[in-house]
Amino acid sequence: MSRAFVNEDAGNDRPDLPERPVPPGPNLVTPRGLATLRSALAARQAELQALKSRPERLDKLPEAAAERDIRWLEARLKAAVVIDPADHDLVTVAFGLAVTVSDPDGHNTTYVITGEDEADATRHRIAPNSPLARALLGAQVGDTVTWKRPVGSLDLEITRIAHADP
Repeated sequence: MSRAFVNEDAGNDRPDLPERPVPPGPNLVTPRGLATLRSALAARQAELQALKSRPERLDKLPEAAAERDIRWLEARLKAAVVIDPADHDLVTVAFGLAVTVSDPDGHNTTYVITGEDEADATRHRIAPNSPLARALLGAQVGDTVTWKRPVGSLDLEITRIAHADP
């Protein structure tokens, strides 16, 4: 028989997708971050059930993607270590707190140090392993820290430490 008529993929109806990388070590999260991860997992599980109940299931890629995302979310939840910002005093910058800084031009910006999964630069929510968060962690009001950026270092004065908005 000619090889042209042989389905070499027979029995392999699951597409190969690369796994989403799971960072090693603990996954520091705020209570809000934990709730967000749980909600995302429940939503993705519901999506998978809907995909599996489709009458036409020739395209298995959406199901494989949902299964992959569920594995990633479960791994992130398993590694989650919840740190409640309410437990921190407001003396030093710590995980989950909002910190307002002033740059040399007098512009004030407030950043919240959150877990990796919660980080969103457009909303000034930064991960604790980011260069800015590393500069800020442990500082107190009145301290000046140096943010080492690719375009050059920037000195920032800590002007306020507060609990982040829920």
